[in-house]
Amino acid sequence: MKFKQKIIFTLLIAVGIFIGWVHPVMADDDSTTSTFSINAKAAIAVDAQSGKIFYSQDAKTPLPIASISKIISILVVEDQLKAGKLSLQDTVTISPEIAAISVHPDLSNVALTAGQSYTVEELIHASLIQSANAAIMALAEKVAGSQDKFVDMMKETLIKLGIKDAKIVNVSGLNNSYLGDMIYPGSSAEDENELSAQDVAIVARHLINTYPEVLQISQITQETFGANTATPTIMTNWNRMLPGFSDEKSGVDGLKTGTTDLAGACFVGTITKDNRRVITVVLHANDHPNNSSARFIETSKLMDYALEQWQYVEVLPKNQALPNLKQINVIDGKEQKVPVANQEPITLWVQNGTDLKNIQYSYQLSGKAISDQQLIAPAASGTIVGQIIPKNPTDPYGYLTKDLEKATYGKIITTQKVEKANFLVIFGRKVKAFFTNLF
Repeated sequence: MKFKQKIIFTLLIAVGIFIGWVHPVMADDDSTTSTFSINAKAAIAVDAQSGKIFYSQDAKTPLPIASISKIISILVVEDQLKAGKLSLQDTVTISPEIAAISVHPDLSNVALTAGQSYTVEELIHASLIQSANAAIMALAEKVAGSQDKFVDMMKETLIKLGIKDAKIVNVSGLNNSYLGDMIYPGSSAEDENELSAQDVAIVARHLINTYPEVLQISQITQETFGANTATPTIMTNWNRMLPGFSDEKSGVDGLKTGTTDLAGACFVGTITKDNRRVITVVLHANDHPNNSSARFIETSKLMDYALEQWQYVEVLPKNQALPNLKQINVIDGKEQKVPVANQEPITLWVQNGTDLKNIQYSYQLSGKAISDQQLIAPAASGTIVGQIIPKNPTDPYGYLTKDLEKATYGKIITTQKVEKANFLVIFGRKVKAFFTNLF
């Protein structure tokens, strides 16, 4: 009998091990994150409004970005338009060098005629829709007077956005080998522009939030360039996720593709759904040699993950007593402590299944009413005395920048009026404190 029991017990253990091997146990709050991945060298998905990162894969490593570079160039042009230094109806006369680039058989372009003039608006459309390399180069010469000076403006723009490790060597994102004598001083004949996926997301977010009209152009599927010239050209958008294309996805309205041998197939995309806008970046889609839709397939997966696996929730209601900080000390008040709470609700993006009880809070007491981590009496109810810093320990991604993360911080306020104690009370406390410290 004992022998049979041992056999049964051994069999049960074996079955248990097998089941555990076939069906590994995963925590509910991170199972999706641990199994999700994008088939590309780098990828990122972010909330366009808040800058919250929903997914990040090697997103801080600078990589070649090809024609995604054009969103930086367009940002520079838009800044010039906003400053009144340029008009959409200003004309740009095409130089022989730019005209020659425009008819290179290996490059994405619209044919430009030397000596012919085109409007700034026409060239912006060509740059975003057709990814026309010569068009953006012509705009650069109009804005800065030369390709080199425009590259300098691109670098300055990136620095203003907090991007300091970018490699920018030309206006268009082409490999320098196509530019002949027009390469940037100090760069090599094989250089290309490089940015991390996270930095591309920072640029894209700034561009579409500051100049949302760009999206009205990036979502155009087809348009005629140079309609009033001798050589009109039908432009077709390279973004195959737009309506009517093979990889169409509802809600996609931008933003920019990029392809070179070095960069591979890249795409910075954006989609709106349920009043949310998500920005995605996929750099060097690995399966592109086998499938020309690879970058769009990976982008679609990334968009769905960001839209379906995250939710914006209130984690700490307004006027709620703060965890581990119910009250703070008061200097020279009638009462020596005062209760505190948060001024406004704190809301965070969290992954589905997150236990809100695990959200952690730290506090920083600061401001004119605070001295040595104590409130100075007198003080009105509702006095701001510091900030609440929420942290989700199960969220590995954070925000695009530290400043964007700070936008999630809450304000600590007093919930009662604090009157100043009279002189005798204050004096008595000081005497008591003196002798307490003395002995």
